[in-house]
Amino acid sequence: MKLGGSVRSRRTLAGVSAVLLAATLGATACSSSDDDSTSTAAGSTSALPENAATGAPVKIGFISTEGGGVVSIPEWREGAEAAVEYVNKNGGGFAGGHSIDLVVCKQAEEPTSATNCANQMVEQKVAAVLTAGTSQGTAIVPIVGGAGIPYITLNGVSQLDVTSPDSFALSSGISGSLVATATAAKAEGMKSMTIFASDGGGTAGIIEMLGKPIFDGFDIDLKVVAIALGVPDPTPLVASGLASNPDGISIISDAALCTSVLKAIQTSAPDAKKVLNTVCLDKSVLDVVGVEAVEGNQGITGIDVFSDRPDSVLYRSVLGQYAPDLSLTGPGAQGYQVLMATVNANANVTGDVDAATIKQAMQATDKVEMPAGGGIIFSCNGTAVPMMTSICSTQTLYGLIDDQGVPRDLQVAG
Repeated sequence: MKLGGSVRSRRTLAGVSAVLLAATLGATACSSSDDDSTSTAAGSTSALPENAATGAPVKIGFISTEGGGVVSIPEWREGAEAAVEYVNKNGGGFAGGHSIDLVVCKQAEEPTSATNCANQMVEQKVAAVLTAGTSQGTAIVPIVGGAGIPYITLNGVSQLDVTSPDSFALSSGISGSLVATATAAKAEGMKSMTIFASDGGGTAGIIEMLGKPIFDGFDIDLKVVAIALGVPDPTPLVASGLASNPDGISIISDAALCTSVLKAIQTSAPDAKKVLNTVCLDKSVLDVVGVEAVEGNQGITGIDVFSDRPDSVLYRSVLGQYAPDLSLTGPGAQGYQVLMATVNANANVTGDVDAATIKQAMQATDKVEMPAGGGIIFSCNGTAVPMMTSICSTQTLYGLIDDQGVPRDLQVAG
C-alpha cells in the first residue's frame, strides 16, 4: 500500500483539464501486515468478501489519457482496473450481478487518437464509455453519443462534457473547486482573496468569470492574477497580487508553476493564509517548498482517503488487494471513483444490460454517494446544475492540511 509517489506525467496547461485533472497528492508511505483488518498510517483496511459476479459480461469502455507527449496518466486506468477486479471477484457484479469486461483504449490527448478510441468503443459495442477526464470530449462525445452510448466522466472538461444529453459529468469540476475554496476561505474569516491562475487556454479568464459571483456570495472580494505559461519567474506578478494585502491566496496551475508561486509567496508573504488544491500538494511541489509552507492551511480535494467511512475503508482495501503499487493519494483514485460511481448508479438495474439501460439509470440517479467521496453526492437527473444538466454534482471536500501535506477532517462544500 502506498501513499506517496509522483505521477508519471508531463503536464502542460492547454486549458482547465491539466490544471484540475492531473492532480496528485504527496504523503508518507505506510506499513501493512497480513491481518484481515490492518491498521496503518493510511487508516484501516478489511478483508474483501467472496461475492463473485455470476451474470453474463457487460462491456464497459474506458478511455485512458495515456502515452501522449503532453500528458500521460496511466494511474487513471490502473485505478479503474482495480475497481473492476473488486466488482467481478468480491462486489457481486455490476447491475444485477453481471461481470464487467473492461475495454480499454489509450488516447494521447489529441483529436486523432481520441477519435480513434471513440470509434473503437462503437465497434466493440460497449454499453458505456468511462473516463476520469479528458479535454477531448468534443471528439469523443458526438461519436459515442451518436451510437446511443452514454459517456460518463468524473471531470467534465469540454463544453460537450457538461452540456450533451449523452454525457454525465459526475464531479463538480472547476465550479465546485471554487465553491470549496470560497467556503474554506470563509471558514478562515477571509474577506479578500487573490487567486494566481495559469493563463493557458484562457483559464484565468474562466476562473474570474465563474469565481466572482461565487466569492461575492460569500462576501469575499476576489482578485485573479493571470500568469502566462512559460514565465521563468512569477515573482513580480505575485507581488502585484499581494499588493492589496489580501486575507488569503489560492493557486490554480500545474505543479511547476504552483511551486514557483509558493516560493515567491514564502519570500514576500510567508504568513499568508492559503487554500490549495491537490495539484499544489503534489509531492513534487512539497519536496521543493517544504510541507511547512502548506501545513495548517486549507486544502481542497475530491476524495476521502483516510477516514473510517465504509467507502473509504473499501477504497483502501481494494487498492491494497488489487493495486498495491498504486498511490492511494494519487490520480488512480479518480479512475476508481468513476468506475465505482457508475456501479453505484446502476445498483438497482436488473435483467439485460445495454447502453440504453445504463443511460436510463444514469439519468435517474438522485443523491448517490461518490465512492470514497467523504459524503459527496451526485445526481444526474438534471437537478444539480439546472443550466447544465450534464453536471451531476456541486460538491467538493475541504479540510486542514496536516504535517504530511494531506487535507484531513474533511467537510463537504457545495
